Amino acid sequence: MARTAGSHSQTTGPRVQEAALRLFARHGFAAVSMRQIAAEVGVQAGALYNYTPDKQTLLFDLMRGHMDALLAERAQRGGQGSPAQRLEEFTRFHIRFHLDRPDAVFVSYMELRNLSPENFERIEALRRRYEDELEGILRDGVASGAFSVADSKIATLAVIAMLTGVTTWYRAAGRLSADEVETIYWTMVRKAVAA
Repeated sequence: MARTAGSHSQTTGPRVQEAALRLFARHGFAAVSMRQIAAEVGVQAGALYNYTPDKQTLLFDLMRGHMDALLAERAQRGGQGSPAQRLEEFTRFHIRFHLDRPDAVFVSYMELRNLSPENFERIEALRRRYEDELEGILRDGVASGAFSVADSKIATLAVIAMLTGVTTWYRAAGRLSADEVETIYWTMVRKAVAA
């Protein structure tokens, strides 16, 4: 099949993903057609299949890309220090990483229901790896007497939900800087788990 005029595989593939992410975040996965994605990119609908076999794979690739980037950046940070120091670093990292990616965050959380069972399991496994680090920090804090949580798994999910929620309201031009938001959220997390 001939490539559409003006299309280049190195640039069109990423543009397909960017357009799909934007449209899925704005309208929802189920409401977006491959034809709409193609129009956003400026290629014919059939040309999309040079970059993805179907819409389900495109959704999965977006979610996996987000989780892979999160886990890779997290792996470079490494948790050192006391449980409180590690929890503060995790809190600040989570907010910093996600503030620049509101569409990816929205799609990664709100479109899980649209993944096939197999793809859902794969994304959930990646999410568990990230959650497990936070749960380990909380368990270490409980063991040391620094934290008090009734259930470490529920506390983990609650903290992540609270931190991730910042992407729904934060605006760089708003009254608070990202650093101020991090500090406020760290204070709330610290108080939520304090012994």
